[in-house]
Amino acid sequence: MSIPKPWLKFYKDVPETIDYPRVTMYEALMQTVEKYPDRIAYDFFDYTSTYDQFAKDIDLCANALASLGLSPGDRMTISMPTSPQGIICFYAANKLGIVASMIHPLSTPAEIAYYLNVSNSRIALSLDMFHDSFKNLPEKTPLELLILTEIFDQLTQGQPMAEKPAPEAGPAVRWWKDLMTAPHSQAPKADMDTDQMAVILYSGGTTGFPKGIMLSNYNFISEGMMVANWGGGDFTAEDSSVLAILPIFHGFGLGVCCNAAFMAGAKSILVPQFTPEIVADLIRKKRPNIVVGVPTLYDALSKNEVFQTTDLSCLKNTSSGADSLPRTVKERFEEIVKRQNGSVQLVEGYGLTEAVTAIMSTPVDGYREGSVGIPFPDMLAKVVGIGTLDEVPIGEEGELCLNGPAVMLGYLEQPEETAKVLKTHADGKIWLHTGDIFTQDADGYFYYKLRLKRMIKSSGMNVYPVQVEACLDKHPDVAAACVIGVPDEAQVEKVKAFVVLKDPAKASAEMEKALIHFTREHLIKWSCPREVEFTDKLPLTKVGKIAYTELEKQEIEKLRKAGKYTGGKS
Repeated sequence: MSIPKPWLKFYKDVPETIDYPRVTMYEALMQTVEKYPDRIAYDFFDYTSTYDQFAKDIDLCANALASLGLSPGDRMTISMPTSPQGIICFYAANKLGIVASMIHPLSTPAEIAYYLNVSNSRIALSLDMFHDSFKNLPEKTPLELLILTEIFDQLTQGQPMAEKPAPEAGPAVRWWKDLMTAPHSQAPKADMDTDQMAVILYSGGTTGFPKGIMLSNYNFISEGMMVANWGGGDFTAEDSSVLAILPIFHGFGLGVCCNAAFMAGAKSILVPQFTPEIVADLIRKKRPNIVVGVPTLYDALSKNEVFQTTDLSCLKNTSSGADSLPRTVKERFEEIVKRQNGSVQLVEGYGLTEAVTAIMSTPVDGYREGSVGIPFPDMLAKVVGIGTLDEVPIGEEGELCLNGPAVMLGYLEQPEETAKVLKTHADGKIWLHTGDIFTQDADGYFYYKLRLKRMIKSSGMNVYPVQVEACLDKHPDVAAACVIGVPDEAQVEKVKAFVVLKDPAKASAEMEKALIHFTREHLIKWSCPREVEFTDKLPLTKVGKIAYTELEKQEIEKLRKAGKYTGGKS
């Protein structure tokens, strides 16, 4: 059964399909090394490594890991910020056929214990400053050895290491520099099936423990080539450089900022810590061509004085994903870029970790308000009725389903959860049910509405928080807004807005009334907030999304304390 692809007419020079090599990520990287040995692979605090040196460090690390007894099929945990050690270890593990479980370095001991157990990791890599989290693991785990490194270790890899005492408690400890400078036997490259699990990433939930997402070499290779082809020469040019703001435990950071860049021979500027000040300063100093981030990043950059006064002619490709991009943020960012000698557009895309990351984007010069764009080469997308396998008519809302080479293998050790999202449709293809509500227009542009689980059910009517937030964002006094559903005896859920004002002094009962009235002028009655609460800032997840579930938890706790909570969201 043929799947309609009306979006192809917007591809221009982008190929409809790509021939993906059946290689591992390590092998793909070595092909880049062979082509461009003298190009800069990464820049980290002004230390630069050529692709040739990068390859040598990866092989040294692989030898060290093999000496520790790791073999094909084993798992190891990498708990690192975006840094040379984390990336070197990732590709070294891939060379040996070891599955890399990528986790946030700020994870709590309880979270780390969960990740170690679900991945069955015997060895982990982390920064020395996070040793206490591993030392104080709350329960039995398979962890036998912890490799510790200081943030700047790789910058001075050739220098003798000062003697470091082994920590007294927790798993056995080895130091990165010791391992990288000690003599080891040459470890052979594993004969790894490219469709086998190579990486475990974790769903970006804001509460509870996330699911382990099993991804293969083929998933990452196809993702990298799709991104590079979509970006045209922006990734492959000799002077291409990517500002790697997003972390390597995140699909966007690992899949686009690092792996896609390395496959194309670009330079990755590694950013271990994000603040608007740091990013603005790096853009000024390092002159990257490509920036990928989340809406909150671009909003913060647009308000930063350094960014506002920096020559931005270096920017050739800027894209936003992971959350809805407000039009006001896009326009403000582009206005600043234009004023500072640049001409790049901020394009919006869509992706999810279950498909590595980005799988669709707005074509350059093809912006449509509210749309996240069209699918990348070889990715198929359609909208089905919620709870069904049946495609809905053009323009109707439903659940987005995806098919293509970037779609995950499944959830680690959770076959029932896997079966809920990977389903065989009438066309015989396995489709990923994303849990996101979308519409599609006749041209094949897709429009994100919200997470299915985030829909507010108020007085029997569906309310989409994204729509309400977009309305509030247009008010001249509003800096940011987040809308949630609060359990309500009369309405099932009451629509409540949390608002950050540009001028906090304006917070008042009168301003609350004004904002509610403003929404009533633009939205259908049942979608409008019944209550507005002013706040200095909105909570964020570890990857910069607004953590709306934190606000939901706070409201439920308030109701419980007041004896008014009758069940519902939890």
